[in-house]
Amino acid sequence: MNDLCVDIGCKSINHHGEQLCGDHIDVVEQNENSTVIVLADGLGSGVKASILSTLTAKIISTMMAAGLPVDECVSTIAATLPVCSVRGVAYSTFTIIHIIDNETAEIIQYDNPQVIILRDGANYDYPRTEMNIDGKKIYKSEIRLQENDIFIAMSDGCPHAGIGLSYNFGWKREDIISYMEVMAMNGLTAKNLSTMLIDECNRLYGGEPGDDASACIVKIRKREPMNILFGPPANRDDDKRMMSLFFSKEGKHIVCGGATSSVVSKYLGKPVQPSLSYEKSDIPPMAKIEGVDLVTEGVITINKVVEYAKDYLSENELYEEWYLRHNGAALICKLLFEEATDINFFVGRAINPAHQNPNLPINFNIKMNLVEELSKCLREMGKRVKVSYF
Repeated sequence: MNDLCVDIGCKSINHHGEQLCGDHIDVVEQNENSTVIVLADGLGSGVKASILSTLTAKIISTMMAAGLPVDECVSTIAATLPVCSVRGVAYSTFTIIHIIDNETAEIIQYDNPQVIILRDGANYDYPRTEMNIDGKKIYKSEIRLQENDIFIAMSDGCPHAGIGLSYNFGWKREDIISYMEVMAMNGLTAKNLSTMLIDECNRLYGGEPGDDASACIVKIRKREPMNILFGPPANRDDDKRMMSLFFSKEGKHIVCGGATSSVVSKYLGKPVQPSLSYEKSDIPPMAKIEGVDLVTEGVITINKVVEYAKDYLSENELYEEWYLRHNGAALICKLLFEEATDINFFVGRAINPAHQNPNLPINFNIKMNLVEELSKCLREMGKRVKVSYF
């Protein structure tokens, strides 16, 4: 077993004038190290396309996660979904990326744009084997994973972007490859890469997409542990035990909260030094403690991180706000969303006297809820999260 893991990010835009997206992306974890990702593109657009793509993605991902062969999955879809009365075709097109033990990627493709693989920052021309299942031409590939490999799966709304506007014949595959090679150089997460790709498609469509466009990015990376300390323990006698466990963990260490910083300072025998550089924002300033990677304020900062995390999982419209800024919340987002794969929360249950001010909208329950919300968001991002209370 290696120390690789997958970072998965997806984004879609709807056909102009449609409430529902005709594409659907499903991600199912087989086990801790194996994942099935399906991108399905339903025929046409709107409600019918949305139903077809959703059923296709759900059926394939569920069956493949259960270990059934691809020919059974395709046969089941053909037998299950209704036939389009206009085109006489039964179901949507699809792309499957099956990550096996974080060592191998099995790619199965039917009529979607061919998956692009970037290896060492450049396009990788991978082998394909043609199969015929129920009269459908399907391509299958097996690739041994390497660190920093990037898999780019798309619906045909991406290469169709800009037809008759920016380009005569759409955004060609080689142009998409060139664009993504440049984007990948910046070390962006899979989510941000998928956002960049779809935002560019939307721009090429002039803000009025002529088709549903979806992208799913799978980035292969090494596991990166991260530790975050939020609040001192309820019992002061547990200070030393909590600090000892926190600093014994490998990876970077983030400390949130003024009272928490004081406990850390005492344990390490190092002073808390206020940061001299302060960015004007609604986020309180940071501090420094020798031996700690990041020291921030507590509840207000974490509340902002939760706001960014929820947006990151949905439309990802605020990514530039935290990606380009240099305050406590922005830096925590970069560490947790971009760098970390395994996150350990050390949460103290001590009640902060400052939070008992009736004029402040902060109480103990809000603090605990913030931890639960952030943990939930991080798990949805595919992170391994462990929360320990003291």
